[in-house]
Amino acid sequence: MKEKINYSDIFGAAWKGLKSQFWLLTGLLIGFTIIYSLLFIFAMPEKGEFFGISDIIVFVLCFFLLCLFQLGYLKNCFQTLDGEEPQFSSYGQVSRKLISFIAASFLFAVITSIGFALLVIPGIYLTLRLQFFIASMVDEDTGIIGSLKRSWEITRGQTLRLFVVMLIMALISFAGQIALFVGIFAAIPLNVLMYGVVFRRLTTPAA
Repeated sequence: MKEKINYSDIFGAAWKGLKSQFWLLTGLLIGFTIIYSLLFIFAMPEKGEFFGISDIIVFVLCFFLLCLFQLGYLKNCFQTLDGEEPQFSSYGQVSRKLISFIAASFLFAVITSIGFALLVIPGIYLTLRLQFFIASMVDEDTGIIGSLKRSWEITRGQTLRLFVVMLIMALISFAGQIALFVGIFAAIPLNVLMYGVVFRRLTTPAA
């Protein structure tokens, strides 16, 4: 039986996807970073001032915008892996999942935080097992609990290989940062594509 997580295969598929939509995926990321940074700076009170109602509102908007971008960008990456051109309409499509995503993210954070409090290793294990709840929400339209259960199900027996993938992605991010930091705008979409490829491999029935 073919191993679902083959490192060179995963990297190759993600790299192919990045090359096919490089300017669009990096452009979306750069554009979002600029807009988000400007909003965040606008929300910061001047020195000596306290946070006002308007500042809090902008912070909340920034949080929701970040969550929406995460969902939409992952959807764009799945479209890329399917050989399609990423669509801006994806952000509207995933907006209905926003509250569920925030709730599932909160549960994920609580569960993994408890794990990290128990001498770190349980936290890493739980993170590896539950990390695909976002992908399941976007690609399979699962709910809050369903997405976490789905991630737990598909990662059974794959923890060590997923840990190696996590290390590879960390190295890619590090390489992007040392490349005058500009490289991070290529490293991030490559990592998201790898995340999508791994999810697709794990959810494909064994041959």
